[in-house]
Amino acid sequence: MVKARVKKALRARFGWLPPYELRNKVLLGHTALRIRRFESAEVKRLRALLPPAPDGAVPLVTTIIPTYRRPEQLRAAVDSALAQTVRAHRVLVVDDGAGLPPLPADPRLVALSLSRNCAVLGVVRNVGIRLADSRYLAFLDDDNTWAPEHLEITVAALEADPKLGGVYTALRRVLPDGTDHDVISEGFDVRTARERAYLDANAFVVRTAAGLRFSRLRRDRGVLPREDWASLYPFARRHRVAHLPRGTVRYLVNPQTYYTTWDAGSDSSGRAPLRSQIPPGS
Repeated sequence: MVKARVKKALRARFGWLPPYELRNKVLLGHTALRIRRFESAEVKRLRALLPPAPDGAVPLVTTIIPTYRRPEQLRAAVDSALAQTVRAHRVLVVDDGAGLPPLPADPRLVALSLSRNCAVLGVVRNVGIRLADSRYLAFLDDDNTWAPEHLEITVAALEADPKLGGVYTALRRVLPDGTDHDVISEGFDVRTARERAYLDANAFVVRTAAGLRFSRLRRDRGVLPREDWASLYPFARRHRVAHLPRGTVRYLVNPQTYYTTWDAGSDSSGRAPLRSQIPPGS
């Protein structure tokens, strides 16, 4: 009875996600220490293989695409990144040790493989972050795509307000057959973000100086919260972020995922997110 009261009081004060993440750090922290050494070694090895930017120009923004055994979807993600209207742009694909499929021959595209599979999404993203030298960073998973203006509108917002650490757009979630599922478009509120995992890396573009790093915990099946909340919520607490209500991310829904009840419209926390409708074509 006392334990139940304490748990209820903690959830009322902090929400349910922060205590879960604290528990993860206690139970899984030892995995992060080992994987951090691997991450640093891979950054050192891959930096020597990184070709210079075309014409020696430092890109304005780097898009980091982590991938693992999704060749067809990866090509679609890369195509959407290369189709961005922002031209001072580098696309950095980081493969989690599975091997890379043929990709477009574009001087803005760099594809590198880790020496072995680490199975930690945060580490794969972090390797890309640490290899990038651009002013801004963007993130695109290998099964999602962007509208051509995604980087243009997000970078413009960051350029217009130097106090912003990051901006994020709306997610247009689609089912595997291509039909629309829903749209998630929520302005940032620290209390709501603490309780609901609606912040998604695919929609985020951040200022490099803000120092975003993704969680290195090994989050196996059933471990909640997932990587994006564990990294983006702390980032948004430390830095000012803004939401742009434009549906620029085409986010593929996996109905078989074990941590989301898609038919209830829930997000990766397993709870229904706040949603607002975006007019078609916005």
